Amino acid sequence: MAARPASLTQQQIRLQSKSQSSMASSLSTAASSRLLCSTTAAAAAAAKLSFSSASSLSFSLSSPSSLKCLRFSPLISQRRSSVNRGYSTVATTKCAASDPDQLKSAREDIRELLKSTFCHPILVRLGWHDAGTYDKNIEEWPRRGGANASLRFEVELKHAANAGLVNALKLIQPIKDKYSGVTYADLFQLASATAIEEAGGPKIPMKYGRVDVSGPEQCPEEGRLPAAGPPSPAEHLRNVFYRMGLNDKEIVALSGAHTVGRSRPERSGWGKPETKYTKDGPGAPGGQSWTVQWLKFDNSYFKDIKERRDEDLLVLPTDAVLFEDPSFKVYAEKYAEDQEAFFKDYAEAHAKLSNLGAKFDPPEGIVLDDGAAPEKFVAAKYSSGKSELSEAMKQKIRAEYEAVGGSPDTPLRSNYFLNIMIVVAVLALLTSLFGN
Repeated sequence: MAARPASLTQQQIRLQSKSQSSMASSLSTAASSRLLCSTTAAAAAAAKLSFSSASSLSFSLSSPSSLKCLRFSPLISQRRSSVNRGYSTVATTKCAASDPDQLKSAREDIRELLKSTFCHPILVRLGWHDAGTYDKNIEEWPRRGGANASLRFEVELKHAANAGLVNALKLIQPIKDKYSGVTYADLFQLASATAIEEAGGPKIPMKYGRVDVSGPEQCPEEGRLPAAGPPSPAEHLRNVFYRMGLNDKEIVALSGAHTVGRSRPERSGWGKPETKYTKDGPGAPGGQSWTVQWLKFDNSYFKDIKERRDEDLLVLPTDAVLFEDPSFKVYAEKYAEDQEAFFKDYAEAHAKLSNLGAKFDPPEGIVLDDGAAPEKFVAAKYSSGKSELSEAMKQKIRAEYEAVGGSPDTPLRSNYFLNIMIVVAVLALLTSLFGN
């Protein structure tokens, strides 16, 4: 009889222990829920505070870093942070300068803007002038200048070299308002590269993730951008572009972007008020262009500068020197004769310029992968009988040929061993057929 009460007491102890454990678990869960709710509330409060303290300057609506961290936190959403990264499964905060999906959507909106306003030249200039303040001799960001969106502030917009660029900001501000997950620094460079491509130029190998500067006190001093008519044009170009870390080939290639656009005397002090090529637009009429088709990106700039046969086409001192300076002339002559070479060198130089001085988040940058697989090469598609192949077809065939080590100018070396094996195989086949 004494053993039974003892047994009951042990059972009660076990039940009581289990009940307490269950209660502790429930309390822990409740506490976690309250903690998560309070964390979310705190994040919301931080977001509200950040919005209320945003700059009142018309062109400085940068998204605060606290908002970017909140937007990319895996606890709040599961967006892709960059190409080939997949979704985050770790409950840690991940910040990135720009959202890849929003970058792609912004690019489409820029394409539509270009179709309706023909603003290709000023968007190219916007990206260039933001990046072109870079000084390779200064390591500290953002004091070193470069692609950091400092150009959106009034103090830098008032620099003489940036005359008229306020109009570019007005054009793309609605896109920035629509895509708050894209930094100004990325938007400037995205607009510039897209304008080149939409004008018929080469595909620019861009990357994104540039961080914006936060205030006008971080703008560079005036005088870092190239001038149109310096006393010694070649020396001036080298002083400016060498400071950025660029070389003679890149100087000439980038100069070729003048194939699009016009110079307006009321802004730069150079060019005619209008010519037969600009008096009717498209876009706002007036100004003097470097080429006849000043919204088409090709190598006409080099041809026209070399020939100088048309008084209605602009030639600045910094243009003329490309065919006067011995080192510059090598590349200018090459580009006047070979548009493919110009496109290749220009695309590389433009991408390099767009990255100058930028601070990337993530550090490796974000590449916009369109997800389109390259078209498989099928030789039969390029068989046209006696008809002449189009230039696009020729370029594609050349690219495929070069991919396996050859070029139209340098034929592939014969593989003698392979040739011998083929001959032996053919002879064996013929022997077999005739033998039977």
